[in-house]
Amino acid sequence: MEQKIRDRYNDEILHQARQRYGIAAADIHLLDGFESFIYAFTKGGEDYILRIGHSLRRSPDLIRGEVDWINYLAAGGAGVAQAILSDDANLVELIDDGLGGQFLATAFVRALGGSVDEMGGWNEALITNYGRLLGRIHALSKQYQPANLAWQRPQWDDPINNDIYAALAQAESVVAQRYQAVFAYLRTLPRDADSYGMIHQDAHAGNFFVDENGRITLFDFDDCVYGHFAYDLAMVLFYAVTNRDDAEAFGRFFWPLFWRGYRQENHLDERWLAEIPYFMKLREIDLYAVILRDVPPAEIEGHPWTARFMRGRRQRIENDVPCLDMPLTEST
Repeated sequence: MEQKIRDRYNDEILHQARQRYGIAAADIHLLDGFESFIYAFTKGGEDYILRIGHSLRRSPDLIRGEVDWINYLAAGGAGVAQAILSDDANLVELIDDGLGGQFLATAFVRALGGSVDEMGGWNEALITNYGRLLGRIHALSKQYQPANLAWQRPQWDDPINNDIYAALAQAESVVAQRYQAVFAYLRTLPRDADSYGMIHQDAHAGNFFVDENGRITLFDFDDCVYGHFAYDLAMVLFYAVTNRDDAEAFGRFFWPLFWRGYRQENHLDERWLAEIPYFMKLREIDLYAVILRDVPPAEIEGHPWTARFMRGRRQRIENDVPCLDMPLTEST
């Protein structure tokens, strides 16, 4: 999270958010959050999540567009954490920060179950269900229209979604050049209705829970945009293999199962598989830049996954080392 947002946050903001959603002080507690303040709370015997972001990062209408899409997907049978209304029947509550900006509060049904690791780790059925979920989302996206045109989410290449250059210091100029090259290439790809629409853009295992029956509930749609469906697939594969000692072996196990599940719910021409490595590279550089911007150097070692990702990452990017050295085909 950007420091300028942290500096504006205080207990009064949380107090107002609790009032808007009718949350008792004893029934809420802080969770980890990267781009927003995230809380778990209980109300009426049910469990929910409260997210408090800021207008410096997302406008109120962008948040309304996010929750509109989430609830559309939920209505279509996709396993997503549905947004709920505030006590005044709003999907987004605006709270002035006293400095000309606003904190934006939204609430969601809390996903059942736990993380992949907590629920026993990856297995064939879970990976296949994961693919089916993303396929279902993409199939629904082909028919999606926002309830209000003012709520329309940005395209994947909109400047609001690609602001990393400020995070890349002069010493990172080669990294910036690598990013610019892959970004320019991906912008040349076609945007037809069968391959392009609303995507989650961050559907990794840290953003879903699995229940005891293997059902997946996806959450954290904060980065959703109009983009290539292959971009969502690349995000999944990127996070599935990154930081693993057995990245290639696991990729060969993971990918065919995921792709098989995906194709049960949505058709995507296999030619798009050739573009996935480019989207993975885009994510790699973007994540590298975001960590440089948002995580103080002294704190990186305190986050084991982040520390491992950043170790030697600049050299990998500058030398254009593939994120995964493995062919992507239907039968990988």
